[in-house]
Amino acid sequence: MSAFPERHGRIMDNAQNNDTPLKPLQSIDEVDAGLSAAGYIASRPISTAIYLAHHLQKPILVEGPAGVGKTELAKSVAAWLSLPLIRMQCYEGLDESKALYEWKYGKQLLYTQILKDKVGSVIGESDNLAVALDKLHSFGDIFFSRNFLEPRPLLRALEQPRGCVLLIDEIDKSDQEFEAFLLEILSDYQVTVPEIGTVSAMVPPIVLLTSNSTRDLGDALKRRCLHLHIGFPDERLEARIIASRVPGIDARLLKQLVSFVQQLRALDLKKLPSVSETIDWAKVLVLMHTSVLEVAVVRDTLNVLLKFEADIEAAGKQLAGMTHKAQREAGIA
Repeated sequence: MSAFPERHGRIMDNAQNNDTPLKPLQSIDEVDAGLSAAGYIASRPISTAIYLAHHLQKPILVEGPAGVGKTELAKSVAAWLSLPLIRMQCYEGLDESKALYEWKYGKQLLYTQILKDKVGSVIGESDNLAVALDKLHSFGDIFFSRNFLEPRPLLRALEQPRGCVLLIDEIDKSDQEFEAFLLEILSDYQVTVPEIGTVSAMVPPIVLLTSNSTRDLGDALKRRCLHLHIGFPDERLEARIIASRVPGIDARLLKQLVSFVQQLRALDLKKLPSVSETIDWAKVLVLMHTSVLEVAVVRDTLNVLLKFEADIEAAGKQLAGMTHKAQREAGIA
């Protein structure tokens, strides 16, 4: 659903040296065509959300099952617009120092050692500790200036001269405290660094937050975002996605595997196969020179689609019927 990794690499390298301002998007159709050119087959709601986020300068909260293309959407938007992609992976315990900035303590210590003779001359013949500290006070801020600041993803995103695509991935895995910390950034595209002051975005980034809905997100966060749900695609859209990611796949094989996966998703499984698994399975079948889905081939490769042994056993009982139905729909049986 996204541009191939090597293509991303080339575009992202070019983005770093591109000083051309980003032109306003003219239409939803332009977004749809641009994402398609980057290898992402988008539904109309997806293209609409990107168009609105660009013009309204609002983040998008992208929810849906794992593997349906939420992260790939951010990658593809960055590739299409030739913007840097800055990704922050969320996890339990993520805090401000890892997300926003931290001080380069090693550099501060090194400079302190190098300048200790200078410090001695500043203190001079001070009568007591209080006087010495007063003399040093005016120099204290030097070691807490921008030169000693290590920007993390959020601060880097605000400092991009052309803007960027900021991906806050799996926000539902972070703590509620971190979610609250994000509110200033998502509202005003600025953050406050106590020692330096307020840092505002040079160009507001295009922000996508992804969630697998492992926990409920707060209302304050949701109010600041456009909402986009990416679910499992229908048969027609999934066929387009597979064809774009597995070039040259036989049309009859494509129809069979999409039909089979759609049938799998109708079963009561612990984890339904997502688009990413369908793409992997298509690549496996092409690698095995498969033209017709046979029960034996499906059984041997079912672990590519299903990740739990209980799901494999449950689906295994119905393989023959589902395989024959997929053949019939492709006009083979």
